[in-house]
Amino acid sequence: MAGTLHSIVIHEAGDLRIDEVPEPVPAPDEAVIDIVYGGICGSDLHYWQHGAAGESILKAPMVLGHEVVGIVRRAAPDGTGPAEGTRVAVHPATPAREYVRHPADRPNLSGGGYLGSAARFPHRDGAFAHRVTMPTRMLRALPAGIDLQEAALIEPASVAWHAVTRIGDVTDLSALVVGCGPIGLLTIAVLKARGARHITAIDLHDRPLQIAAELGADTVLKQPDDADIAAIDADVVVESSGSHRGLDTAIRGATRGGVIAMVGLLPAGPQPVQIALAIARELDLLGSFRFNDEIDDVIRALADRKLHIAPVISHVTPWRQAATAFEIAADPTVSSKVLLKFGPERGRK
Repeated sequence: MAGTLHSIVIHEAGDLRIDEVPEPVPAPDEAVIDIVYGGICGSDLHYWQHGAAGESILKAPMVLGHEVVGIVRRAAPDGTGPAEGTRVAVHPATPAREYVRHPADRPNLSGGGYLGSAARFPHRDGAFAHRVTMPTRMLRALPAGIDLQEAALIEPASVAWHAVTRIGDVTDLSALVVGCGPIGLLTIAVLKARGARHITAIDLHDRPLQIAAELGADTVLKQPDDADIAAIDADVVVESSGSHRGLDTAIRGATRGGVIAMVGLLPAGPQPVQIALAIARELDLLGSFRFNDEIDDVIRALADRKLHIAPVISHVTPWRQAATAFEIAADPTVSSKVLLKFGPERGRK
């Protein structure tokens, strides 16, 4: 139908549709982007499965997707941003309209919006579509050496990079990653790139642990017992399972005086974990939420071949098979990061 495009829309829990949407019309500071790949995130799965992601509750149909890369189809009318034909990654955050007190150097805590998020109402539509408009401040031009499919991991890799940055310098330290979903796997890759001496990975399933080893994990443990966990004695820990059991494992696997970055989003409400042990060991428990400018660090590390993340991609599925792709992405025994493919990797001729 002329003047319309297709997009992946969540209407309510369990109701994922391919809907027609109007052709986007750019504002003066917006470029038109032909989306090529979009990665299915855990939050996309939560909206599909539960109609909510944490405390962000779906109240109206919303286009999903914030892990996207594409090609500039039309540059912004005001002359800012990348030129037509430029391959770009997207930083999905939008600054908050009203001020919420937060550290000036941590705008991720400002309460701003995010592509494909129901945290605010009206919701902020995402970018699982053939073509979208994006403010040029969101766009990052990609160096020629970065594969566009691998570039679809830049956004979640930035989340992992931010978590490690929250910890600090990890050079020559022992590290533990609890939960080897896509964020956990990308965290292993980031720890490796940033000089961790020994990395232990824990998960419930074999496949994620196989990928963890390929990314640089020195030790992989499937459902370890209490003695195995205590023996890890890691200097730094990243909890990425998003479960109270995972956080409890992180606390028990950390050395005295160790640091834990909590990047997995636990459900709202009280969580049964051994906080007394964290106190007695003087552990530093650090929250880690989204990212700031770490996306630029990730792009540089990919361009320099210092960051190895391609094995995290397990499936690439045509957009018309979105329902199947979501089913696959929800099963950690068969998948890690599942990408939707929306268009060709080359722009218009």
